[in-house]
Amino acid sequence: MRISPILPASALALGILGALALVPAHASGFQLKENSVKGLGAAFAGSGVNEGDASVVVNNPASMTRFEGTTVQADLSVIDLSYEFKGSGTDAFGRPLTGGDGGNAGDVTPVPAFSVIHKLDNGLALGAMVSAPFGLKTEYEPDWQGRYFADTSDVKIVNLTFSAALDITERVSVGVGAVYSKADVTLSKAIDFGTLLYSNPATRPLPFAIPQARDGHASVEGDDTGFGWIAGITFRPTDRFSLGISHQSEIDYDLRGNVEWQVPGDVRAVFNSSPMTAQLFQNGGAGARLTTPSTTAIVARYDITDRFAMMANWTKTGWSSLEEVRIEFDGPDADSVEPFEWQDTDFVSLGGEFKLNEAWTLRGGLAIDETPTSLAHRTPRLPDDDRRWYTLGATWQVSDALSMDFAFARLEPKDPKVDYSSGGSTITGPFDGHANLFGVSAQYRF
Repeated sequence: MRISPILPASALALGILGALALVPAHASGFQLKENSVKGLGAAFAGSGVNEGDASVVVNNPASMTRFEGTTVQADLSVIDLSYEFKGSGTDAFGRPLTGGDGGNAGDVTPVPAFSVIHKLDNGLALGAMVSAPFGLKTEYEPDWQGRYFADTSDVKIVNLTFSAALDITERVSVGVGAVYSKADVTLSKAIDFGTLLYSNPATRPLPFAIPQARDGHASVEGDDTGFGWIAGITFRPTDRFSLGISHQSEIDYDLRGNVEWQVPGDVRAVFNSSPMTAQLFQNGGAGARLTTPSTTAIVARYDITDRFAMMANWTKTGWSSLEEVRIEFDGPDADSVEPFEWQDTDFVSLGGEFKLNEAWTLRGGLAIDETPTSLAHRTPRLPDDDRRWYTLGATWQVSDALSMDFAFARLEPKDPKVDYSSGGSTITGPFDGHANLFGVSAQYRF
């Protein structure tokens, strides 16, 4: 009796693919831009050259030279995600997949950031920041019709960045930084063992060798650390105009962890009946290489008057580095290669800022955020599509030393849908998704 090893390989592959995927209401792919509440309020227009925002440690370290003394800033953005499937699916026999729509797979997720900048007497500025540039948390109901494609995904990538900056001339500054990154992945999905047994003529006569007749479960977890770098330069041709260019490198991870299988007892007995198949679906080690993309940003700010400014942001994210994910197993299962074939994306935003009085500054912004995916490679774990950002924000100058920022953003995906097949099952249809983002931050200078 021969049972194909493709299913366990694909299960882990699809799990890790899903772990890399954000739901449609975040930034493109699985990126998180929410490292600054002040930036969020203007759709990140001018983020990296805006005055008084300590998140420049990671957004453009060259701007740290504009600070004096010591600045400490804590940001908290909360993502309230609504995410529901409105389509349907079929099994290998063409019958409807059982189960519901999965409920609201979204959640309320906090995204914190913390930064500090210190300007030395010799003009050198030093900074450090903890931020979460990539991540997700989604959870469907366990018996939903898309259970063979996605169940639970929980991904955390946290960066610790150390940066330094120096004025080259009175109007030109440069900055560089080193990034230490930690990736932690946990995910799960259902496995259709009935379809697997039906696909083999030797086991097809079994009464439970029918699609959806015997569901199992797979859970994967893994982690790794990686290193990257950041560099930036700012130009201030006039007192009112600032231009910044920055680049953040790719970061490579070699995710290592374990896969745990839950196999129905009668199915396990079938596998154990042969020495060759007894080795399949056994708990053990597994891993995959992951590369988070590079980003290149050009941002600008022009203070039209002493009270009103306009800002802009263009960011290129190098998603084309994710051509495929290759899953390697410690056991006898063959490697599984899942194609990404993602494309580089553009994020473009415009924002405005108005100083209402000495205590309050108001801002707002609009953005267009491209998706790296296409319908051919879009899975239920990543029903990503182009989206629009609509944002509002405000700064309250509590005192000369203390300020607080507030922001709200509404993210609307264009038309997310999937038409995807795997393991004999197909799932097709649109997703109804959006997100409300709320942010609050505090900054203290001394």
